[in-house]
Amino acid sequence: MKALKRLLGKVGPGFVTGAADDDPSGIATYAQTGAIFGYAQLWLVWFTCPFMIVIQQMCGRIGMVTGKGLAGVILEHYSKKVLYLTVSLLVIANTINIGADLGAMASSAQMLLGLPDLFWHFLITGSIIALEIFVPYMTYSRILKYLALTLFSYVLAAFVIKLDWRVVFRATLIPHVEFSANYLLNIVAVLGTTISPYLFFWQASQEVEEEIVNGHISDMGIGEPMVTQQGVAESNWDTVGGMFFSQIIMFFIIVVTATTLHASGDITIQTASQAAEALRPLAGDLAYLLFAARDYRNWASCSSSTGRCVSVCCGRNDRTKGRARQEARQRPGVLRGDCNIYADRHVS
Repeated sequence: MKALKRLLGKVGPGFVTGAADDDPSGIATYAQTGAIFGYAQLWLVWFTCPFMIVIQQMCGRIGMVTGKGLAGVILEHYSKKVLYLTVSLLVIANTINIGADLGAMASSAQMLLGLPDLFWHFLITGSIIALEIFVPYMTYSRILKYLALTLFSYVLAAFVIKLDWRVVFRATLIPHVEFSANYLLNIVAVLGTTISPYLFFWQASQEVEEEIVNGHISDMGIGEPMVTQQGVAESNWDTVGGMFFSQIIMFFIIVVTATTLHASGDITIQTASQAAEALRPLAGDLAYLLFAARDYRNWASCSSSTGRCVSVCCGRNDRTKGRARQEARQRPGVLRGDCNIYADRHVS
């Protein structure tokens, strides 16, 4: 347990962002991919991973170097019309995504524990709001790291069923492409759910939160952030690890559903909960339980990024700003590594 605590203490925003990428809508898409096409699109795992890593590293660096989230950076360099348009699109997309996440979590809780679906909706929503308001960032981020470990249930589910690993690895390493509408549309769906806009805002904002907690700046957008080569390297490796972790989970979801649902001809999967239900007669109760108990680590990734962006649009309390500036003047900077890199310099 101590080793696990040390490991989770070292991982940062990149790991949590990678775990948040495997949200219920993404899980449903990956389950559909395996159920409909079998192993044919497993090659997308390694194909999409570099895109995820590069985009999230860029967003993380923006947060580290500017001390602002993406909305704050957009406000600084573009007109308010561009900001309002960007954030409005994000809020709409996140609202839909949050609704899908809440529905999936309530459905999973009902499957495992019974009680009406509406009861779980209210309970989970109330719990999320309470955590967002009353739990400090460091505690909350630690909770998210532990909840991210529930994603390993998909890995365990793969070892409960019988697999021909030679076929699996062949399909993973050798791309199979079909020029049909359904095949190409599913590739677009996988790309869309894997590289999600809310993750861009989430990654940048979490990097800034880490800077605030570590005492490098007073608040988001308050003070001049200073980072080091070591800090950037740590952030890069954290992001690589998080995105790789996300893609490993995607790999096992597709493998499990392809081995069971596609092989049995059951390709009418619309949600991750339906995939869990369909697994029970094919792979047994254990695989069903492992596949069903999985949505409780994605409670607030969308809502956090949405809240940060809306706060930028609506402005912050002037008294809070003044107090933060005063604290920034009084407190010396805390730097990591040997070499300071200022916000107006390139980081390489």
